[in-house]
Amino acid sequence: MENYRKSSHTVYDLKYHLVWITKYRKKVLKGAVSERIRELIREICKANDVEILKGYVSQDHVHLFVSVPPQMSVSKLVQYIKGKTSIKIQQEFKVIQKEFWGRHLWARGYFAASSGNVTDEIIIQYIENQDVEKEDGEFKIAE
Repeated sequence: MENYRKSSHTVYDLKYHLVWITKYRKKVLKGAVSERIRELIREICKANDVEILKGYVSQDHVHLFVSVPPQMSVSKLVQYIKGKTSIKIQQEFKVIQKEFWGRHLWARGYFAASSGNVTDEIIIQYIENQDVEKEDGEFKIAE
């Protein structure tokens, strides 16, 4: 219970490991560029009530382990981060703009995996052990 986050009407623990790469896997995330990427990601996450649990900016990809509120989808979070960082970095670093012809900094797509304290088996076992009166396959109803 101590790791749960709370909002006005919700208690949650939704964590995701996110990874995305630069276009063409170009190793351009170095020095001031990588520091600015980190700063922008922190700003975007803070503005969206996303807690960064761990992060890593490599030369050609980014890893994020985040706790996300339930009203935000993973795809929307990644869209915000990749979109805003790409625009800002290309505006602020002309070298990057030339490297990518003023277009996209990030490759299409991303990796996402959920994380939690409970396995699928434990959830299934918890649901199966509820007070059950009527059963219809894998979806049961309590009377």
